Amino acid sequence: MAGSETKERKILVAVDEGEESSYALSWCLNNIVAENSKDTLILLYSKQPPPLYPAMDGTGYVFSTDVIASMEKYGNELAESVMEKAKKLCKEVHDVKVETRVECGDPRDVICKTAEKLGVDMVVMGSHGYGMIKRAFLGSVSNHCAQNVKCPVLIAKRPKSAAPST
Repeated sequence: MAGSETKERKILVAVDEGEESSYALSWCLNNIVAENSKDTLILLYSKQPPPLYPAMDGTGYVFSTDVIASMEKYGNELAESVMEKAKKLCKEVHDVKVETRVECGDPRDVICKTAEKLGVDMVVMGSHGYGMIKRAFLGSVSNHCAQNVKCPVLIAKRPKSAAPST
């Protein structure tokens, strides 16, 4: 077939510290990304913004700059750890081009804005599988993204049998 050159795709995969995002990344690597393809996986981690504390909170406690710096350091280390785990998974499954991005903000907004800004071809993400009541209170990141991202959104839901035993 003439012109059977594969198009380079940009696939955004939302990652976090949960098993659901690891499952979604694995699923993407095994079912979407072809070996020797020109695909680029963009691993996106949404870091919670640093909390804004008044000089004194309602209980009369003062947060020192050391406490705030320690919280920021922990957030950076967590982001780095999540990214290292995701990159390692990518190397184990395929030799695929991987880019990483750590953005600060609400995951719903970060994923939607980054997908649009980078002009990705697809967004892949996991689902926590919250029930209707929990989802009403916490909101569903995957549902929000499915409704607001302009490209296809694939939500890889972990099978019940793959859930960790309690």
